[in-house]
Amino acid sequence: MHHYTHRIGQQNYYLWRRWELAKVLEVNHLTKIYGDGDNKVKALDDVSFSIERGQVVLIVGGSGSGKSTLLNMIGLLDSPTNGEIFIDEINTTTLNDNQISSFRNKKLGFIFQFSNLLADLSVLENILLPIQIAGTQSTEKEARDLLKAVGLEDQIQKRANKISGGQAQRVAIARGLINKPSIVLADEPTGNLDSVTSQLIVDLMKSMAKKLNQTFVIVTHDRQHFGDVDKVITIKDGKAFQDEEHSTMEITV
Repeated sequence: MHHYTHRIGQQNYYLWRRWELAKVLEVNHLTKIYGDGDNKVKALDDVSFSIERGQVVLIVGGSGSGKSTLLNMIGLLDSPTNGEIFIDEINTTTLNDNQISSFRNKKLGFIFQFSNLLADLSVLENILLPIQIAGTQSTEKEARDLLKAVGLEDQIQKRANKISGGQAQRVAIARGLINKPSIVLADEPTGNLDSVTSQLIVDLMKSMAKKLNQTFVIVTHDRQHFGDVDKVITIKDGKAFQDEEHSTMEITV
């Protein structure tokens, strides 16, 4: 918590509190069931938690635990069987398909295990793609500034197939940030990288989170590289457990 010695006007105080502490994500009693009858599988079982703006949160768990299902739910790539997901206080489970597509493009950024850059486009052109898709007000200057922030200003005109794997993932981070999303969702962002490059990518994401007050929700098997983060949510048999400030408690309700 920050401490200030000067008075903050009431209006500015509430603006500051919203920027600093507002819940950007709230998951309420989320359940996902695949199949029916004897083939019914409960991938998520009554999961509830919240995340504040600017936090770096890890989702961890073994294969088949439900962590990728949870990320897909938050990313509006799949719909829950029961429960609600609020992003910026909007109940996303009430949106129709067209609204979901628009909301996802404007409010969410994505980083994947493989950078998924378009090989025939330049680094800059790859970063500009989400702007064109979402129709947001971000500019080429902001794209160039992001490339500078991730240390790739000298690669800006290179084709995506001419840069290294680590550089491609840095481009993917910039691309995930270009629309100023409420949340950046990262699915195994270091899974295809060597140990040294993985640490560079982790440090970059944590740095951007702090610099931009940007929320990152990251699914990873690579817990050790992340060090201190704001929250770790462990998914086991579809249930969620939270580790925060070195204490563990079940957060399902």
